[in-house]
Amino acid sequence: MDKDFYNESSSAKLGWEPEWFGCDEFDEDLVEAIKKFQKKNGMGVDGLCGPGTFRVLYNERIADLEEYRPANSSAGEKFIICNGDYFPIDWPKVKLFFEGDGLKLTKGLRKHVGERKPSFFVCHWDVCLSSKTCHRVLEKRGISVHFAIDNDGTIYQFMDMNDIAYHAGGKTWNNKSIGVEIANAYYPKHQAWYKKNGLEERPLVKGAKVHGKTLDPFMDFYPEQYEALKALMKAVHEATGIPLKAPLDRSGNTNTTVSKKCADGKFEGFISHYHLKRGKIDCANLDLKTILESIKDD
Repeated sequence: MDKDFYNESSSAKLGWEPEWFGCDEFDEDLVEAIKKFQKKNGMGVDGLCGPGTFRVLYNERIADLEEYRPANSSAGEKFIICNGDYFPIDWPKVKLFFEGDGLKLTKGLRKHVGERKPSFFVCHWDVCLSSKTCHRVLEKRGISVHFAIDNDGTIYQFMDMNDIAYHAGGKTWNNKSIGVEIANAYYPKHQAWYKKNGLEERPLVKGAKVHGKTLDPFMDFYPEQYEALKALMKAVHEATGIPLKAPLDRSGNTNTTVSKKCADGKFEGFISHYHLKRGKIDCANLDLKTILESIKDD
């Protein structure tokens, strides 16, 4: 067997790189490094990084992700995580799930072996007062999401993007997607809580339509949250290749109801939860087309 060819094919399929073993190329040095790793972990020693070796390697890497932060990164540079790798994000407030001040989900998700190829990104509002409250609710209910955006624009990554979160509602949707919960208690009666806790009064959305119905006035996201969402979308696009596209209506505007292509799991791009099913209204009033166009123009 050509071990170099096998490892190169395995890398393309599972999403690891020679540098994970401290090597630069797919060569004999890598084969020897894999053998050393396998021996250290009590595995069969053959120098091939198959699924079994990869899973042990991945788990070890995830447990010590702080040690693998890019050595050439500048002070204050922020990242998001996909398949155990760091990807830069142009936003100053990001907290990762393995960091001391981060938030990690431990249940209601499925670890994925190999490199997942998500095709769309789902926006939710959490109907919670903060991302920390959202995290507690998700843990209690045994469901999950990859990201949360707090009231001040802080982005929390709760789990690796390569793993499957239970957020979109169905297996087909979950398997193909990445999700974000944007902190927003939604109902105007909660404005007093925000002011009591030192935050600005939220803007109100009036006349928003979803599924052909006009919604009662509700609270909008803060400007900082919109900017954080834009930065997150750009970083996710660059990390995963999810295209900068939104579901559009016949007039070329952001669709305000279910998109059949989304519901069938065939859409590739950025969507709101209501694009998947009529029982959802989040995130009404989120003009995905405009946000994505601004990313393209940057």
